[in-house]
Parts: sequence; C-alpha cells; structure tokens
Amino acid sequence: MIRSKTHLVLIPSYNTGPLVLETVRQARLQWEPVWVVTDGSSDGTPDALQRMAAGDAGLRVLSLPRNRGKGAAILFALHSAVAEGFTHVLTMDADGQHPASRIPGFMAASAAWPAAMILGVPVFDASAPPLRVGGRKISNWWARLETPGADIGDSLFGFRVYPVAPLLQVMAATRWMRRFDFEPEAAVRMCWRGIPVVNRPAAVRYLTPAEGGVSHFRYGRDNVLLTWMHIRLMLGFALRLPLLLWRLWRRTEALDPDGAGG
Repeated sequence: MIRSKTHLVLIPSYNTGPLVLETVRQARLQWEPVWVVTDGSSDGTPDALQRMAAGDAGLRVLSLPRNRGKGAAILFALHSAVAEGFTHVLTMDADGQHPASRIPGFMAASAAWPAAMILGVPVFDASAPPLRVGGRKISNWWARLETPGADIGDSLFGFRVYPVAPLLQVMAATRWMRRFDFEPEAAVRMCWRGIPVVNRPAAVRYLTPAEGGVSHFRYGRDNVLLTWMHIRLMLGFALRLPLLLWRLWRRTEALDPDGAGG
C-alpha cells in the first residue's frame, strides 16, 4: 500500500449497498488516504463505513444529510481536501465498476504530470450494456468537438485524477456540474482552462443485480441532462473558439517550431 500527503482517493457513494464496503477495502489495499462521501445514503452504509473508519486511520467518511448529486458530493470533499494540503484527487465509483488495482499507476502518472488530468479510458468486457456503450460514444464525440486538440479519451469514465485547485476554480464558476453531468463537463471545462490530458486504459465491469450491482443512471432523465449540458458547452465553445484555436496553434508551433510538418 502506498501512502501520500498530496494525492487522495475520493469515492462518492449514494445507496450502493454492500458494494461500497468492498470497493473501499480494495482501495485501501492500494492507497492511503481514502475518503468516502456518502451523499444522503439511506441504505445503512454510512454507519457501516463509519465503523470501518473507526479502526482505520487511513479511511475517512464524510456524510451529507441529503442527496445532492455526485458532483456536489465531490465538491464538498474537495474543499476539505485542499484545506488539508492535498493537491490531487483520484475519483472512483463506489459500485465496484472501477479497478482499484489501477490506483497506483494513475497516481504515478499524476505525479509525473502534476498539471494534467489523468483520464481513464474504459476497456469494456462482455458485461457492458450495449446501450450504455453506444450512448457514451455520442457524448465523447461532442466532448471532442468542444475541445479541439485536447484529446479527451473518454468524457464519462469516472476513474480519473484531477488537480484540485483548477477543478475548484472551474466548479466555482458554474452552477452546473453537480449531478451526473459532473465528469463530462469537468473534462471539457478543465481543457478550456488549458489543463492537459493524459489518457490511460482501465478495465470496467458492470455487475448484474444478482451480483449486487446498483445503477442510478436513468436513461430518460440523465440523457436529457447530458443533452442540455452539451448545448451549454457548445455555446461556451463558440464563445471561446478564438482562444482555443490560438492555444492549439501555439501547441503545434511548440511541437514543430520550424514549420517542417512531418
């Protein structure tokens, strides 16, 4: 297990049942510290997590009294993290989809490129629902359109490392990014601020209800939310287009200062 004073693992959780306990155990085998934010959970997991934390100095549980959304839960924890001197957070889902074994590799990438976002790119297996896989391709297409030259490998995958300070600045500047729209909007808006991207593959698994799998994604409600998000982002993209193109030109010039092409 690796201990860090700058990088922490952050797990937002809302009514994920016993899966969150196993997710935390696996994360703790890899990293210290690990923080969990229970976002108004009513399934008994806040008490169970507090009991785990009572015997584990490397685990902290933060609890919100009512459900406010994934992004809001992460924002709540970010303020505490920066107050304690943490500079980076790795976010991962509580439902067992994300591979805890990849935590050290992602954190090492963040240490090597501290100014960057380390974005997980999902490697799907046969358990992945085709509708979810197809839907994320659409969202990824929009995210890449909104961030020319940024190379966002996947806009929706929640297994990633953020530099805390710019993420807080981004979230303070908008009233959105508080629910399921958090991941894609965070990736796009961080790119707009010039935060570079490092993509790394990570396996993802979808557990069946029989395996304890819990999903709070609602196809109608959340696809409407994502559609509205991309409308807003496209408007923001149009306003920022000259600056984004200038940054892209500067990046190209830095790579090929003599204009020699390939």
